[in-house]
Amino acid sequence: MKKLIRLLRLLRLLGLMCFLGMCFAQFALAQVCPDKNVQYWQAFPPGGESDISARHQQLLLKRRCANIETIIQYKAGAGGALMWSQMNLLPGDGLNVVGVNLPHIVFQPIEGLVQFKTSDIVPVYWFHYTPDILVVPVTSSIKTFADFLVAAKARPGQMSLAGSGLNSANHAAHERLDAAFGVKTIYVPFKGTGDLTNAVIGAQVDGAMTYTPFAINNSQRVRALAVAMDKRHPLMPDVPTFKELGVNWVDGAYRGIGVPKSTPLELKKRLSDLWSTMNTDPEMVELAAKNGFELIDVGLDKMDGFMREKTQLYTEGAARLGLGKK
Repeated sequence: MKKLIRLLRLLRLLGLMCFLGMCFAQFALAQVCPDKNVQYWQAFPPGGESDISARHQQLLLKRRCANIETIIQYKAGAGGALMWSQMNLLPGDGLNVVGVNLPHIVFQPIEGLVQFKTSDIVPVYWFHYTPDILVVPVTSSIKTFADFLVAAKARPGQMSLAGSGLNSANHAAHERLDAAFGVKTIYVPFKGTGDLTNAVIGAQVDGAMTYTPFAINNSQRVRALAVAMDKRHPLMPDVPTFKELGVNWVDGAYRGIGVPKSTPLELKKRLSDLWSTMNTDPEMVELAAKNGFELIDVGLDKMDGFMREKTQLYTEGAARLGLGKK
């Protein structure tokens, strides 16, 4: 009888512990989730990598924070600068989140044609980067990177390569390509990756300096020639890296979220933590792998050092590209 009483007491205690643990988990999640709908502002048009990322996050946010909606808004123009020049006019209420990109927010102020400085942008979390990749339409006679070099050298200043934005990662990669391999091609900027799709697939341009997700999502319509990764991409095992081609080039576009400067620290921390939990979700890991996104984890605790390093790196890169000297 005594053993039965002790067992019942133990079961009640375990039940209470489980109940408290569940309550604590729910409380912790409630602390992370915003209390009202989130306005998620995008600096590029629908259809590009930033939009794909935001849509992934929108789905996960709904599952984690069922009581609120994440409303994706678009204010595209000037390679993202239209949105970024206005983001500090938004309320700093923890409910207005803006997609931000590197190296764009460093390159554009150096060029001097935008209405913001790099220091005006307040990133709170960087979630991934997309490696640079050179592609041509699948109908192109160019089959390999060696073919591309032959064609570019035969027609200096005539081959056209599309990209997303001016003074963007695509623009910088285009200039780097020309300099590294001794060719001269024409850069054709579009508002975003989504906008350049028809031009590339329809062979209105000779190719594009773009990102891995574009090549993966359009694998039947474009041919990838070289990618800026340390090793070949598992979804494109036949595509050589630039390192294999003799250039130490591992780079791309970084994507994250920022907030207006007026946002209190506790709200910045809440958003940073929320995006961090999404980035480790198995579904996000799977979606990233399928679409060519390389996940990273840079929250508020790492932000200052990360931004110092990237700002110095891209400032040096901008000097080599001649930005700001026109």
